[in-house]
Amino acid sequence: MKICRIALLLPFFVFLASCGRNDTQSFQGWIEANLIFVGPDENGRIEKMEVREGDVLAKGALIFFLEADLQKADEIAASAALENARLAFARAEQLAKTNAGTQKAFDDAQAALREAQAKFNSAQTRLARRSVVSPVEGVVQQVYFRAGELVVAGRPIVAILPPGNVKVRFYVAQALLPRIAIGDLVDVHCDGCGPQKAKISFIAKQAEYTPPVIYSEQERNKLVFLVEALPEKPADLRVGQPVNVTVMPREQK
Repeated sequence: MKICRIALLLPFFVFLASCGRNDTQSFQGWIEANLIFVGPDENGRIEKMEVREGDVLAKGALIFFLEADLQKADEIAASAALENARLAFARAEQLAKTNAGTQKAFDDAQAALREAQAKFNSAQTRLARRSVVSPVEGVVQQVYFRAGELVVAGRPIVAILPPGNVKVRFYVAQALLPRIAIGDLVDVHCDGCGPQKAKISFIAKQAEYTPPVIYSEQERNKLVFLVEALPEKPADLRVGQPVNVTVMPREQK
């Protein structure tokens, strides 16, 4: 008579192993994703949101504007200072050519021009960054703030999910570890979507659950390890969706 073992994993996740040494084995898993969080480089008030949940974004697509009155004023002031520095440098250069000016006056004017140019470039950059664009292609998963709200630098405003950042996660018993490897294919099934393949991309080095006793032959069966796999059709899956993962273990050597 064959005996099937059921090992407790984490809350809400149960490891289901099929019977038979060479049979396929099935596990309950779920879909997770590495989201890209996008926020401003500086504090400010959101003037306009250009996206909402579910929008598909191209890389470089505009996401939101921050109010930019102060940054525009800084750019105007920096532009005026740059123009004055250019005129001063031109005069110093002309005087130097006619030997009517000193080398120090020319060097000082040149240094002032470089400093004014740097401040103008900085002001332009700060103004440009009030318009925040998407760093990746993907789907907007969450919008955390709305137009009119104050936000701080580095605080996520939207979460974007690139297609390649979707992954399947499930747990296997330690006894199965020698028979699976990174690069192996598994079958993924879920309610309402067709079956597809996924490639194992990660196998944890440490157990997620370790019993608080000295390991014995029986207790080792409680050790489980996280496995991640990248699906071939990530657009068909949803974050948090439960899935069934079928593994064909390799023959043990």
